[in-house]
Amino acid sequence: MQNSSKDIEKFKKLGVSSRLDLALLIPKSYEDTHISKTPQINEFNTIEVEVKSSNYGRALLLKFYCLTWEQNLNGVVFNPRAYHKSIFKVGQRLHVRGKIEWKNGYLSILQPQIVKEIDKIIPKYKTSLQNKTMIALAKKYLSVEALAEEGLTKEEAKVMCDLHFLAPIVDKKILRVLKFVEIYNYIKKLKSKRRVYPAKSRLDSSEEEFIKSLPFSLTKEQQSAILDIKRDFNSGNATRRIVMGDVGSGKTIVILASVVMAYPKRAVLLVPTTILANQLYMEAKRFLPSYIKVGLVVSKTNKKESLEECGFLIGTHALLYRDLGEIDLVMVDEQHRFGTKQRELINQLSIKDGKYPHFLQFSATPIPRTMSMIQSSLVDFSFIKETPFKKDIETRVIRKSDFKNLLAHIKGEIEEGRQVIVIYPLVEESETIEYSSIEEARAFWEKNFENVYVTFGADKNKEEILENFRDNGDLLIATTLVEVGISLPKLSTIVIVGAERLGLATLHQLRGRVSRNGLKGYCFLYTNQEKSERLDAFCSCENGFDIAELDLKYRKGGDVLGGLRQSGEKFEFYELEEDLLVEAKRRVERT
Repeated sequence: MQNSSKDIEKFKKLGVSSRLDLALLIPKSYEDTHISKTPQINEFNTIEVEVKSSNYGRALLLKFYCLTWEQNLNGVVFNPRAYHKSIFKVGQRLHVRGKIEWKNGYLSILQPQIVKEIDKIIPKYKTSLQNKTMIALAKKYLSVEALAEEGLTKEEAKVMCDLHFLAPIVDKKILRVLKFVEIYNYIKKLKSKRRVYPAKSRLDSSEEEFIKSLPFSLTKEQQSAILDIKRDFNSGNATRRIVMGDVGSGKTIVILASVVMAYPKRAVLLVPTTILANQLYMEAKRFLPSYIKVGLVVSKTNKKESLEECGFLIGTHALLYRDLGEIDLVMVDEQHRFGTKQRELINQLSIKDGKYPHFLQFSATPIPRTMSMIQSSLVDFSFIKETPFKKDIETRVIRKSDFKNLLAHIKGEIEEGRQVIVIYPLVEESETIEYSSIEEARAFWEKNFENVYVTFGADKNKEEILENFRDNGDLLIATTLVEVGISLPKLSTIVIVGAERLGLATLHQLRGRVSRNGLKGYCFLYTNQEKSERLDAFCSCENGFDIAELDLKYRKGGDVLGGLRQSGEKFEFYELEEDLLVEAKRRVERT
């Protein structure tokens, strides 16, 4: 878009960088200054009048002769300013616009405004610029031809121009064009932001012997994700891939296969908690070939210890403060638990001479398919939806009347040598939340059960407590901190208090803590609500990706999408219609 320097400043104020951006700033309303041939009561009319009298006080009371309708007309301007006196001089002929009312047998016009241009549709914009400036920009830069150059069809371009110049009645067809143009424009911008960097090296070791050595078979989707990564490693460009795997889908083996394919180049894995780091370290030691030395870096690790000899480093954020040596593969597990700066920092530590390490992100929190399709314009995606074995988890909504049966169930499970977690929404009592907190409830559980452990997010000893519970506990009272990270093989039951307060993706993560080894599992959603369509829908849905779509439906989409856009904005028109997204991506790829 060729712009004058003055226009560039205006576009900066508007946040506009293309004609499509400008086209999407549609008017919020329109002023129709066509002369109203007959009075339209309780609507805005444009008429020609002559001022007969003017009484200036707390309100400006006017008497007009309406030349258009050939009859007298009252007028009133509330809270008049000094300039109104000079505008409405007796004898003056004017075109005015205002709302017409029938009152006490007379026609009146409320808040009459001077109309300088008649028989026109004047768009009314709501932006940081003056309305006349917006009109001038639209006329200068928007045309069917100009928008067609941006990739729109002539029909789509005409609809967008009409919205600025003709005030069409917005119907389904026009709204669909608006939705398409918005998502098309967004995908186009994302594609322009995608950066391809040269890789430090091609990682081309074979993973076949490693996979053969495993005591189990991989699922088709695990194999597919490994093949995706293998292709990335050999492309010559630095990989930027997110591997989305449902709870218990076997992402760890994909991580380890990536390490094998990278060897003899070195790999590093950043994880959010010490417990998870320890678990992954033990699995790496168990499954990786003996020739790959595995190192563990947590806050307690000796800082003087050299890490150079380790082919694979696993650690928490403590990794960010160590000299890691040459790294060609950077991986982040549970990537949503780290800030963008933390994720990027470990990547930056490994850049050398303008060449980048391969970068893989893993997450057990599935995002909806439509969301991932949008984001895939920036990064590549692999999905692992199937699990190595089908979990048998019964999910039920329970209420106060079910509490006696719940206690009997918990006692029965503990007697069978199984473990139970009760999740509370708060640590301390709150006047605004109607559910018990951990501090209020713990006395009851400790009185009625043995081997009760209690922890929460701000607890400095939480990781030690979780490990002790895993080895010795019957019942754990906690907040949602157990959503991610710890493997509890004996856990059969989770009770989530105030379940309606949590997103469905979080509920799915919590439910995923039970039945990790094929044990019969139970997830009880405790609520004080009489009915909850959302929780009922969750009970009948087991697949994390389906739940992500369900979560999106109940959250109305905007909240989730807001997190994708750097400005924090939400889509104004687009509502995750997949057919529009598919067409937008197809068209962007063609341009």
